Amino acid sequence: MIEVQSLHKKYGSINAVNGVSFEVTRGEILGFLGPNGAGKSTTMKMITGFIRPTSGTVLVDNMDVQENAVSVKERIGYMPENGPVYGEMTVEEFLIFIAEIRGFDDPPQQENRIDRVCDLCRLNSVRHQSIETLSKGFKQRVGFAQAVLHDPPVLVLDEPTDGLDPNQKKEVRKIIKAMAKDKAIILSTHILEEVSALCTRVIIIAKGEVIADESPESLLQRNKYYNALKIEFEGADLEAVKQSLKELPEVAAAEINENSVEVFPKNKQSIETLVLNVCRENNWHVSGFEKRPIGLDEVFWELTA
Repeated sequence: MIEVQSLHKKYGSINAVNGVSFEVTRGEILGFLGPNGAGKSTTMKMITGFIRPTSGTVLVDNMDVQENAVSVKERIGYMPENGPVYGEMTVEEFLIFIAEIRGFDDPPQQENRIDRVCDLCRLNSVRHQSIETLSKGFKQRVGFAQAVLHDPPVLVLDEPTDGLDPNQKKEVRKIIKAMAKDKAIILSTHILEEVSALCTRVIIIAKGEVIADESPESLLQRNKYYNALKIEFEGADLEAVKQSLKELPEVAAAEINENSVEVFPKNKQSIETLVLNVCRENNWHVSGFEKRPIGLDEVFWELTA
């Protein structure tokens, strides 16, 4: 659905985007990550046709964004960061306005589409309320509703849950998941838990270049503690325990850390059952046993710091 081919954007001597290439297919939710100034929003604006690349090509549904701007924009729903809405309008008035811009002039057709997005985005309770009186969470939902009003096959969402409370974030994530199977979605976020909760694939961009493109699980495996174990013992010779565990063919390394032994698997495989069996066989009294908690934030920091 989306093909980004060697995209560049220069502002004078600054390479804001430097040779970015990737594809997004229908059914994918792509998490588009990077530190501030990495080129995320610039890339998204080029994908949606809001700014022209210095060089490179973006295809949406096999159409060049620059050569077929009108047709491409009919196929894209775009929610920019802090997307503009007109506060003096009610939610319904704003969505009617968007429907007219999108070419839906027939009143029954407008009403059907607005009914659908109000149900989808849970806006019925504020449908006749002016936008300026809404909470930030509801304003975000209004911004999302305008992006999906025309039921586009492609969604580009820039920080869709920024500033929302945990309940509001959960609601927006539900909405995105509900429509993911039928669309190609690019989602930019700084909230790394959102990536784990929503995304099927992750791209990390830094200094205008793609430095990672893989699944969230694969990205987690870059962390040295992936599937590593921390085991606490009572009355055991930790040095002997460490040496015994290191001799296992499935173990890459074992280290003593205060009153515990940390065990690192080869090939990032799961070794809990194996290690517990060895502990039982040797009559080592285990007082604590846990898999080291890890998150995408550690991997993100290592890649972009």
